[in-house]
Amino acid sequence: MSLFAKITKKNDNSCCECACDSESMAKAEKLKTEGASIKILGSGCPKCNQLEAATKAALEQLGMDTSIDHITDFAQIAAYGVMSTPALVVDGKVVSYGKVLKTEEVVKILQKVR
Repeated sequence: MSLFAKITKKNDNSCCECACDSESMAKAEKLKTEGASIKILGSGCPKCNQLEAATKAALEQLGMDTSIDHITDFAQIAAYGVMSTPALVVDGKVVSYGKVLKTEEVVKILQKVR
């Protein structure tokens, strides 16, 4: 009887047990530049939805007609280097992560970035 079982990895190219191989990461990098210029990164939890609502309200307040993408694929989220969600991405740059911003905070960020 062995105390330590032999652990085998399913994918040697992956840092975890998910399907993060070089092909899926390359696809995620490509998707970073496509789509809307404002993105919400997160699993779709209530905090992510609150950030999306605050961002929509900020866009309306500023009179900007910009669509918002909600990215839930963890490979795409990892391509941005985000480890804690929700995150706000404007024009391909992560401007906030790990907290829910209020509408006023999003307005200030959008005015600063654009």
